[in-house]
Amino acid sequence: MEKCITTSLSPLEILYNPLMNKGTAFTIEERRELGLLGLLPHHVSSMEEQVKRRYANFHSKKSNIERYKMLVDLQDRNEVLFFRLLHEYVEEMLAYIYTPTVGEASLAFSMHYNQTRGIYIPYALKDDLDEIIDNIPQEDVEVIVVTDGSRILGLGDMGAGGMVIPVGKLALYSLFGGIHPGKVLPVMIDMGTDNEELLADELYIGWRHPRVRGEEYFGFIDRFIQAIKKKYPNALLQWEDFEKAHARELLIKYRDEICSFNDDIQGTAGCVLAGLLAAVKTKGEQLSQQRVAILGAGSAGMGIASLIARALVQTGMSFEEARRNIYVVDRHGLLIEGHKEPDEVQNKFLHLKADLKGWEVANSGSVSLMEVVRNAKINVLIGACAQPGIFGEALLEQMGKNDQRPIIFPLSNPTSKAEARPEDILRVTDGRAIIATGSPFEAVSLGGKTYPISQGNNVYIFPAIGLAAAAVKANKILPEMFLKAADVLSSLALELRQDESMLFPRFKDLRFATRKMAIEIAQMAIDKGLAKDTSGSAEELVDRVMWFPEYQTYCRKDASKDS
Repeated sequence: MEKCITTSLSPLEILYNPLMNKGTAFTIEERRELGLLGLLPHHVSSMEEQVKRRYANFHSKKSNIERYKMLVDLQDRNEVLFFRLLHEYVEEMLAYIYTPTVGEASLAFSMHYNQTRGIYIPYALKDDLDEIIDNIPQEDVEVIVVTDGSRILGLGDMGAGGMVIPVGKLALYSLFGGIHPGKVLPVMIDMGTDNEELLADELYIGWRHPRVRGEEYFGFIDRFIQAIKKKYPNALLQWEDFEKAHARELLIKYRDEICSFNDDIQGTAGCVLAGLLAAVKTKGEQLSQQRVAILGAGSAGMGIASLIARALVQTGMSFEEARRNIYVVDRHGLLIEGHKEPDEVQNKFLHLKADLKGWEVANSGSVSLMEVVRNAKINVLIGACAQPGIFGEALLEQMGKNDQRPIIFPLSNPTSKAEARPEDILRVTDGRAIIATGSPFEAVSLGGKTYPISQGNNVYIFPAIGLAAAAVKANKILPEMFLKAADVLSSLALELRQDESMLFPRFKDLRFATRKMAIEIAQMAIDKGLAKDTSGSAEELVDRVMWFPEYQTYCRKDASKDS
């Protein structure tokens, strides 16, 4: 007999609970039992029928934002059906629940807001922080994604509109990582905004105040962390889309205090490294043979540089040798001794002027990206600067001269911020370049051949980290876990791909890949003594946690048994 989950909720409470509501899939027996007779159309639908109906509804919408809203509305009504629809049509749907459409949703957040999902913590209510945390209804949370909205994708300060990012990321945790949607928590810490358009917008629904910074900012974040640790001691916390001035400092300050990581710094780096490893294997070369230029010295760019250096050290190089293979360029030019106020991480990647001996440059004090690419014979070019089209034709031509198969990753999101378009890269390099982009791009037709474009999105990495952490109740996330994830992912990408140009598994294979990565990461946590739960093998623990969108059977709780 099928297991029945008892409930004491009223009929309307059931229908308005997105985790319980099955809509027309409630059987006649359930409707009688739960008091739902007459509250639903007569026909009892199978989930397959419901998916078909929602899919048709999805295609009736004409714009990206309309499709996004349709999916969000479905999630707010029936989460199981929402995730089943995504699962069945993941290749098509992903662009509408995350990049690039989520960027549009962030820009229009106040206009389209109609449902509370997650928790908002405004600095204006700093004296009520404990009550706000107490108001969170979930008793058990496995993954938290928190943002302050200060650097959303490549769009900048979106204020309260940044909430769409935690909501979207956590949907991907459930879709690909199998984290139960009832055990995730999106958090928006509203510290105000410096976006003048938002402050002047009469419809803006965030705290209309310039951003709080300095000691007040860090003091409020600390109070939040302490309250969250107390309420959810086993949860993983993901820092998401914090501006550079705060991102690394928060990561470093709390990485030993709460199980946490920064997706922009570490998740991006893990994804880029996985794509790079797959590209290098495609070329039949070694990582140590690559000369890497990264445009963008912010959180993402320096995270990428740091993880590639770690991977090179694992091959037997010293850090000094690894550093010489990596060239980071910002708006002032190459990071070089005498560079304008480098931070702690940037300082590790400064090149000595002696390193540039024999280079032809116009100004030895400021070396441009083009001069780096030409003189260092760069064969890996990575964009993390959100400057659309900055990889111009001359630069792409030089990359094609440097290497028969140059590796070029314009990673900035959303699509409008990409450093180059795949069709331009392939046209200039005669189809020889190996490409990955941050947002989805259509396949490119060139010279009678079709080139599918790999999307190097963080979704390939962070769900595996969260699944592993939830499975073993990890105390800490280590940088080595991202190395492990990248290595496993790159191998799976080559094993599962159907086209040589693809550097990542298809999204329909990502749940499988996420499980494989999570098992390896969970084993690392166990081996290093970072797991609170060791009651089974890494594989058993991961499989215990993974949720799949299937309906449960419900029945009325017998109140007499509680009396």
